[in-house]
Amino acid sequence: MHERPETASGTTRLAAAFAAAVAGLLFATTAGAGPLPETREGWSIHPAPHDWQQLGERLGGAIERSPLNELSRASATRGAQSLGVTIAGNLVVHAFAPQFAVRMLEASIAAGYEAPLRFYVTENADGTATLSYALPSHLFAAYEDGGEALDALAAELDDIMAQIAAEAVAP
Repeated sequence: MHERPETASGTTRLAAAFAAAVAGLLFATTAGAGPLPETREGWSIHPAPHDWQQLGERLGGAIERSPLNELSRASATRGAQSLGVTIAGNLVVHAFAPQFAVRMLEASIAAGYEAPLRFYVTENADGTATLSYALPSHLFAAYEDGGEALDALAAELDDIMAQIAAEAVAP
């Protein structure tokens, strides 16, 4: 039988050191990070007059009124808060719908990796926010096995995401 050399105090020190390292990485990463670029190949980037939380709420409403379904949300900002670290507002919203999943998978099983689609909300230095997303046509372009069917779906999803973004960022 192998005994663990760690004691309760050793485990506690290890956990504290790990938490400090993670917090340090989060702070170092965001402290040195600049704003999103104004352009990024294959992305659509939309500055908004809203703060990041308002934009997240508006995005949820716009998705609800679209053919897509909101599937989940993840916020590094909320995660950092649980560590006692403050970082700029950050939210990823996942969206897709069964009717698109069926068409995508009929065209290319491999393209299923790209679902769900993601919207990215980031806080700007002036308190406003930006909504960004990778274009489905850019994501699906790598899957040549999908042919015209996947290209058509990607174009349709590009339009849907553009409509969602326009509604979410509108004044």
